[in-house]
Amino acid sequence: MAVRRPGRERPTERAWGSFPTTADVGLWARAGSTAGLFEALGLGLFALMTDLRTVRAREERAVEASGADPPALVVAYLSRLIALEDEEGFLARAVTCRPVGSPPTALLAQLRGERYDPARHPRHFDVKAVTYHGLTVDLERHRARVVVDI
Repeated sequence: MAVRRPGRERPTERAWGSFPTTADVGLWARAGSTAGLFEALGLGLFALMTDLRTVRAREERAVEASGADPPALVVAYLSRLIALEDEEGFLARAVTCRPVGSPPTALLAQLRGERYDPARHPRHFDVKAVTYHGLTVDLERHRARVVVDI
C-alpha cells in the first residue's frame, strides 16, 4: 500500500494499522472521508484478526450501530463487528459504510466476506472488546485511534 502525505489523499483511499500499547493492541485508521474512516476502522479490526488477503467476499452481512457521539459510535460499531466474528465466525474483506447525522451518531455498514476457515485464515489476535482508553476520533481530518482488548 502506498503511503501518501496528509492532505494529498484521494477521498476513496483508506489506511489502517496497529500500534503498540502496554497490554492490548491499538488500531489507527485514516481516510479521505468520514465513511472511509469507518470502513478503514472495520477493515483494520478484521486485519488484526487474520490476513485479509485470505478472506473471500462470498457472503454479505449488514451491521447497524449508534452512539451518543462519534467516539461512542466508533465503540458501538467495532463492538458489533467483534460480535459478528464471535457469534458467526464472519470475517470481512470489504466494508462499505454510510454514516448518519452530522456529526454522525449512527451508521449502516455492508460487509462482504466469509466464515472463518482455520485451514485458510491464519489467526493473528482474538479481539475481545473495544475500549475507550486512548480513543481519539478526529472527523475533520478523518483519523481515529482505538485500543482493543485481546
